[in-house]
Formats: sequence, structure tokens, C-alpha cells
Amino acid sequence: MKNLVKLAFASIVAINLFGCAATHTAITKRNLDVQTKMSETIFLDPVGVKDKTIFVQVRNSTDKPDLELANAVKAAIVAKGYRLMADPDQAHFILQANLLSVDKTDKNPISSPFGGYGAAVLGGGAGALISAVTGGSSRQIGVTALAVGALAGITETLASALVTDVYYIATADIQIKERTKIGIVSQSISNQKLKNGTGGGTSVTTNESVEFKIYQTRVISVANQVNLDFVDAAPMLSSGLSKVISGLFE
Repeated sequence: MKNLVKLAFASIVAINLFGCAATHTAITKRNLDVQTKMSETIFLDPVGVKDKTIFVQVRNSTDKPDLELANAVKAAIVAKGYRLMADPDQAHFILQANLLSVDKTDKNPISSPFGGYGAAVLGGGAGALISAVTGGSSRQIGVTALAVGALAGITETLASALVTDVYYIATADIQIKERTKIGIVSQSISNQKLKNGTGGGTSVTTNESVEFKIYQTRVISVANQVNLDFVDAAPMLSSGLSKVISGLFE
């Protein structure tokens, strides 16, 4: 009877220890967290009210059309006091954005990757504790400890399967054109290498005078939560991207 009590107690201890990695994730990642960063800083020249006009073009070239970005970006820019123009020739700024990718991962792409938590270290600690609880060294108790260890291992696997640390990453390329003052002309030089089959190709260089200063950057927004679904992540990713993009305009 005493051995059964010890076995039950040891089982509970082992299950708690082996499941603590999943429990820790479930607790610390229970709230949705969104981080958004820009690869390069852009400084736009301050403009008067009459020049706060902008043409916005947002495209989504991913396989996630449900991540709606265009309206969110436009609304955020309008809230800054800008007027949306239907004709790019009538706008002081031209904003072009392309949502390149939406990926799911279990690693944090912004900060340092999370290290492994629990299995190997906790396994050693659980074995020592089980041995102390059951009193030691007899063959029967040894078999019992092995059985409890196996049960704990199964529990760990099940807990890890049910509790997943999920990251969704949305990446967008941004290009902003700012119209120069009257009389100022900029030079735009572009080089393109076009492939023709497996061995051939054509190189095209274009040099033209333009009335814009051109800025380019990349924005990445990351949503993280335990067992996060894309349906819940999408509006937060859209909000993160639109806030950062609109933040370039004052």
C-alpha cells in the first residue's frame, strides 16, 4: 500500500515537472504580443498643409489575401492629416507597398531565438526526485521509477503537442516618392538583368530625369501567442504594419 502511495505521488511529481515547459509557455505567452520593426529609417521633409497629399498603392502578393493592409494604411495616413489622391500626378507623395510574405514559425525572428526549455534538464531532476521519494534501490522500486519516467515522458510529449509557441511574420517592402521643389530634377538610374532561357540574358540600364526623391525600406511585423491562429494574428499584423508605415508621415 505504501509503495502504491509513493508511486502515485511520484507520478504526480514527474508529470508536473515534465509538463512545466508547456505550462510555462502557456502562461507567459497567453496574451497576444505584436512587434514591428523597420530595416532602414526614412526621413521625409516637413511639408505644409497644401502639400499633404498622397497617392497610396498597396499590393498583397502572398497566399494570404485575408491579411488586409491597403485600407488600414490609408486610414492611418488620413488620420495624420493627409489627403488621398486618386491621381499620382496630383500627389506630393507616392507610397507603394507590397506585402511579400506571411510565414508561420516557432522561432522569434526579431529578438534572439528562444532556447530549449525543460526536457533534458527536467528529466534528470525528475529522476533524482523520484528516487528519493520511493526510497531507493530495490529492483521493484527501480522498475517503478522507470515506469513513472516513461509516463512522464509521454506526458511531456502530449503537453508539447497541445501547447505550441506560434509566431506569424508579415514582411512588406515599402517605396516612397517625394516630389521635389520646382526647378529641382533628380537622376534615376536603374539596372535590370533579364534572363532568356538557361544560358542567355539581356542587361538593361535606364537613366532618366525624375521629379521625385525616392526612399526604400522593409517592414516586418511579428505576432506571437501560444496556439495562435492566423485569423487572430492577421488584424494585429495589419495594424502593426500600418502604424509603422504611417509613422513616416507627420
